[in-house]
Amino acid sequence: MLRLEWYITRHVMGAVFGVLLVVVGLDLVSALLDQLDDLTDQYSLGDLLIYLFMTIPKRIYEFIPLSSLVGCLIGLGMLASHSELTVMRAAGFGTGRILLAVFKPVLLLALIALAMGQFVVPKTEQAAQSFRALEESGGSAMSSRYGVWHREGNSFIHINVVEGGRVIHGVTRYRFSDDNRLERASYARVGHYADGQWQLEEVRSTRFTEQGTTEVANLPSEAWQSGLTPDLLSVIVVEPVDLAISGLWSYSHYLQAQGVNADTYLLAFWGKLLQPLAILALVLIGVSFIFGPLRSVTVGQRVIAGVIFGLIFKFAQDLLGPASTVFGFPPLIAIVVPIVLCGGAGVWLLRRAG
Repeated sequence: MLRLEWYITRHVMGAVFGVLLVVVGLDLVSALLDQLDDLTDQYSLGDLLIYLFMTIPKRIYEFIPLSSLVGCLIGLGMLASHSELTVMRAAGFGTGRILLAVFKPVLLLALIALAMGQFVVPKTEQAAQSFRALEESGGSAMSSRYGVWHREGNSFIHINVVEGGRVIHGVTRYRFSDDNRLERASYARVGHYADGQWQLEEVRSTRFTEQGTTEVANLPSEAWQSGLTPDLLSVIVVEPVDLAISGLWSYSHYLQAQGVNADTYLLAFWGKLLQPLAILALVLIGVSFIFGPLRSVTVGQRVIAGVIFGLIFKFAQDLLGPASTVFGFPPLIAIVVPIVLCGGAGVWLLRRAG
């Protein structure tokens, strides 16, 4: 029986990794063609290739759920096409054992994906975005369309480039009074984090008085006390979906303390934390398809069905996410509902198939 489990595992995981390789490769080619228009004298083709190479972990992480579904359909589908699953069941290796043989390696893959989302993807994405921003600015980092905005109390902060977490370039700060009057605007070329504060260099500051006059000052350096620590800064420099689970949790609470809506970060937090359950639910529906409606169709039809169902699952979560903000229900609901519906449909189809 252990040989049969290994035989099923080898077919399914081989198909999963094959699909993952093809999908990630196609996504890289598509990204390369799409970003060719961004090339400049400072940002060369070699820089673009390095940037794309740095984003590979993120692409692998994003496509693991879909690859698990389609790979399961292909791997088990090939066994079903050659009547091998029928022979196994006739020999006493039941549907439950087949399901367990599929779930064991998939669960390991889901845990690996969870670890990637926590430890690997946040670091590689931050490094990739910083690399691209610095290269596009020619190393000066005076301007970059990949900068980030942040609000802290009555201050609004824009940072052009974050380099390594403790070095920031192009820091623009706007401070408003309680009655929304602009009090001060400043720009610093670069900032370094040390001893619990930011040390800004080459600062140009403009103060706006209540009488309507301005006071301009040029400072060689300025100490800036801010709750925006390197740890929090590493969170806002990349998209929420690319952040570490722990970073999403801490930053969402930081935003709530600042009076800022944190639903986007909470949505990403629950999505990453519950991704293993989403993968298992998709694999469950894939197995149920093999024993049910897709038992005797071609491989191509199984692939199409898997891609369509995977996209429906993703679109459901993507639609429920903004809906949670509009209608005021918890972001957790937006993530859990598609998983429960998918898993429930898989169980129902398996029971119908006997």
